Amino acid sequence: MSSEKNPTRQEILRHSAAHVLAAAVLEMFPEAKFGTGPAIEDGFYYDFELPRALIPEDLPILEEKMRKIIKANYPFEKAEMLADEAIKHFEKAGQNYKVELINDIKNKSQATSYELSGYARSGVARQVTSYKLRDFIDLCSGPHIDSAGEINPNAFKLTKISGAYWKGDEKNKQLQRIYGVVFETEKELKKYLSRREEAKKRDHRKLAKQLELFIISSEVGKGLPLWLPKGAFIRKKIEDYMYELEKKNGYDFVYTPILARENLYKKSGHLAHYKDDMYNPIEIEGENYYLKPMNCPHHHIIYKSKMRSYRDLPMRLSDFSVIHRFERSGVLTGLIRARSFSQNDAHIYCAQEQLERELLKVIELFKKVYADFNIKDYWFRLALPDFNNKEKYGDIEKKDLWEKSAETARQTLKKSGEKYVEEEGEAAFYGPKIDVQVKNVLGKEDTIATMQIDFYMPERFGLEFINKKGKRERPVILHRAIMGSFERFFAFLLEQTAGAFPLWLSPVQVMIIPISEKFNSYAQKIHSRLLENDIRSKISGESESLGKRISEAEKQKIPYMIIVGEKEEKSKTISIRRRDNKEPASAKATAGKQQILKTEEFIKKIVEEAKSKK
Repeated sequence: MSSEKNPTRQEILRHSAAHVLAAAVLEMFPEAKFGTGPAIEDGFYYDFELPRALIPEDLPILEEKMRKIIKANYPFEKAEMLADEAIKHFEKAGQNYKVELINDIKNKSQATSYELSGYARSGVARQVTSYKLRDFIDLCSGPHIDSAGEINPNAFKLTKISGAYWKGDEKNKQLQRIYGVVFETEKELKKYLSRREEAKKRDHRKLAKQLELFIISSEVGKGLPLWLPKGAFIRKKIEDYMYELEKKNGYDFVYTPILARENLYKKSGHLAHYKDDMYNPIEIEGENYYLKPMNCPHHHIIYKSKMRSYRDLPMRLSDFSVIHRFERSGVLTGLIRARSFSQNDAHIYCAQEQLERELLKVIELFKKVYADFNIKDYWFRLALPDFNNKEKYGDIEKKDLWEKSAETARQTLKKSGEKYVEEEGEAAFYGPKIDVQVKNVLGKEDTIATMQIDFYMPERFGLEFINKKGKRERPVILHRAIMGSFERFFAFLLEQTAGAFPLWLSPVQVMIIPISEKFNSYAQKIHSRLLENDIRSKISGESESLGKRISEAEKQKIPYMIIVGEKEEKSKTISIRRRDNKEPASAKATAGKQQILKTEEFIKKIVEEAKSKK
C-alpha cells in the first residue's frame, strides 16, 4: 500500500486483513516465508513459501484462525528502524524475501516504485517501517486499523489459492498466493459472494466451451485462441459491423504485416517502453525482426510514404491486423488477456485545429457502437501522466504539448456532456488518453476501449503536411480503438449477455423442432422460407424427446424455437418459443408459453428485430 496517497477505509481494512491472514499462516506453518500482501481492487492477497502445497480444505482452517486473532483483538504495533537493523532482524527470522526487499530499498536503482513507496518512509532509503500483529512482524508502511478486532469476523472470506512468481518474474521461485475479501458488514460479503457465483456462470471461457465458440490448445500454445465456426461467425459479424460503420465515417482500411525490423520499434519507442511485452527478435538475413505488438508505427510509415497536404487531413487509417504481445502466463485469461489478437485499431492524422472536432466524432462513434451493442453505464476516464514516474515519463521533453493535449481532451469531454473522471499515471508514454470504463460481471472496473492524443510520434517519425500557408507542419495523431481488441470485446459481450447474443449476432437464429418425424416435411418448408429471407435456421431432427430438444436449444442460447406438429401443419401456422422461457421444457408445458403466428408474420417480425439490433 502506497504511502504517497491517502488510502480509503476499505483499502486499510483489506491490507489489515492480509496481515491477519499472514499471522494465521504463521501459526499454521511456523516455517513459512513471507512475500508481499497488498490490498487489491476487490480484496487482498498474500504470497507465501510454505513447506507443502495448500489445498482448498486449508482455507476454512485459516479462516477460523483469523477469527480467533480478530476476537482476541490484537493491536497493530508500528515500529521504525534502520534498514541495516531490519535486515539483521529478518535474516535471523529466516525471511529472505523481506531481506531482499530492504536491500532493494537501499539500492533505489533496483527497487520498483511499489517497493520504495510501500515500505520506506518517503525519501528515506535507510529507514523502513514495520508492523507487528501478535507474533507476525511485516515490512510495511501501513496505515492499518488500530487492532484486529475492527474487522467483522463474519464479513471476510478466503476465496482461492494460486501460484505467483516472486516479484512477478518467471525466473524467480513460485510462491503460493492466498486471495481473500473483506467488508464492513456480513450483508456486503453475501452480496459479493452471490455476484461472484453469477460471474462464474458467466465466465466467457466456460460459456465458450458450452457454446463451442473458441478453444485454447496446449498443442498450439498458451494465449493463442482457435476460433470455432460459431465463434468465428460472431466475430466476423462484429468486424463487419465496425468495417461498415467506419467506412461511413470516413475511414480508409489498410493491411500491415505481422512483423517489422528492429529499427522501426526503436524509432517508435516501443523497444524502450514495451520490450518486456514483445516476443524475442527473429533473426532474418542478419537483421532482427519483431512480431508486431502495435499497428501505430506501421501506419506512420504509410502516412509518410508521400508528402501530405492540409486537404488530405484528417486522414483516418483503420486496421484489423493481428498483433502479438508476450503476456505472462500468470495473467493469461482466455480472450481477455491473450498473446495473439486483433485490435479495432485506427489512427487519425489531423491538424491541431481539427483535433477537438475529431475527438468529438470519436466520442459519438463510441456512443453509437455501445448503443447498438446494448452496453450501458459506461463512463470516460481522462488518463494523465504522473511526471514523478521517471521510468514511464522520464524522457518527456515538451510538457507543454502534453498539457495542451490534456486540456483539449478535457474541454472535449465537457462539450460532449459525457460523465468522466481524471486519473494520473494512466497515460500512454506518448500522450494523454481517454479510456472507456465499465463494470464487469464481478462489479470490477475494466477498460474496454481507448483513444490517445499523440504529439510525440509525429516528431519521432518526421511526419509533416503542407498547411494552407504553404509551410510544413506537424500533424497530431489520434490513436483510437472503439472496441479495444475484438477478442476482449467478444469476451466482454459474451459475459454481459451470458451467451445469449442478440438476434443479429446469433449464429443460429431459429431452431425448428418438429414434434415427431411425421412433421419433418412441414418443418423443411418453413426452414426453406426462413433461409430465403436470410434468417439463419436449423432443423432439430434428433430422436430425443421434444423436451430434451427444447432444453438443448435453450442451452445453446438460440433466440427462437419454432415447434410444429399436427395443429400447426393443419392451420399453416408455427408455434414460437423464445429462449428465455424458464418453465420445464415438455410437450405439455409448452402450450401456454408459445405464440402462434403465420410463417410470413414471424419472418417480418424477426427481420425487423435483427435490423434494429435490439
